[in-house]
Amino acid sequence: MTDNWKNVLIKPDQHIRDALELIDQGSLRIALVADEELRLVGVVTDGDIRRGLLKNLNLEDKISSVMNLYPYTAKKGTSRKDLLNIMIEKQLLSIPLLENGIICGLEVLEKQKVFPRHQNPVFIMAGGFGTRLKPLTNDCPKPLLEIGGKPILEVLLLRFIKAGFSRFYISTHYLPEMIRRHFGDGAKWNVNITYVHEKSPLGTGGALGLLPKDIPDLPLIMVNGDVLTDIDFERVIDFHSRHEPAATICIRDYEYQVPFGVITGNGNEVISMEEKPIQRFFVNAGIYVVSPEMQRSVAKNQNIDMPSLLEKFIERKKKVMMFPIHEYWLDIGRLDDYKRAQIDIISMDL
Repeated sequence: MTDNWKNVLIKPDQHIRDALELIDQGSLRIALVADEELRLVGVVTDGDIRRGLLKNLNLEDKISSVMNLYPYTAKKGTSRKDLLNIMIEKQLLSIPLLENGIICGLEVLEKQKVFPRHQNPVFIMAGGFGTRLKPLTNDCPKPLLEIGGKPILEVLLLRFIKAGFSRFYISTHYLPEMIRRHFGDGAKWNVNITYVHEKSPLGTGGALGLLPKDIPDLPLIMVNGDVLTDIDFERVIDFHSRHEPAATICIRDYEYQVPFGVITGNGNEVISMEEKPIQRFFVNAGIYVVSPEMQRSVAKNQNIDMPSLLEKFIERKKKVMMFPIHEYWLDIGRLDDYKRAQIDIISMDL
């Protein structure tokens, strides 16, 4: 039983953002929602929050809108052996321990102490021209532009290595020799890097057809090489593996405020008026998990964008999942984004 369960206590009237901070800062991967008498009201996990985001909740909503009201619990004094068997059988990471409804402990299925290792390949798209970042990209490919003293692509690579990934494929087109010279075969980081080269641009999905035949027959993480994020890639691959779809798209919540009053009418009659309403959308974050079936479906030198490839599978009634990310994310596409990244990188845990 862990001794620091009191560090993840939270009240039901606090915000989802507060629960996220507890979950991210601690190692227990859960927040215990309790009243003043420490009676368990519910629990919140990272998965509960992501499901809430898919329902158009935001991080300022109350915890009560996403918490699990009926978590699996156990009585104080239940043997650790029995609790571990339950957690393994029911695929739980933790079980709150109660005495007459009062929280008195938390049993946790601890991760292995060794550094995690994933055999899933990671495919990084690094072939773009970076046109919107000119003149910085006149003589330097965008993935090699530095933030915090390291190239953007190296920052991304280090995030994956920290999550336990070691098999990388990098797609190049513009100034490929500079990228190869910096990263080599990956030995500097004790990983393996293989390159595929697009002689002409093949769209955001076409490079999948250039991957070698001996690539591991496992779900592949595919990511744009100009993304700065602290997303937990291990959670993304775990989510995909549980649902086994043709692909998983990482999405971001995007808000847009209409700068005018919006009128809804029926003919000439005004039905309702709303002053400067905020519209919310899910947008593509440029991070995917692709099944071996989808990867193999792209022919060599086929020009295709990822949305078109995904739509083909959706039309064939293949399952495509969404994984909402609440973590930091920035697409470094413009000069303003690049300047912002220089500031944001200071506070990121790399």
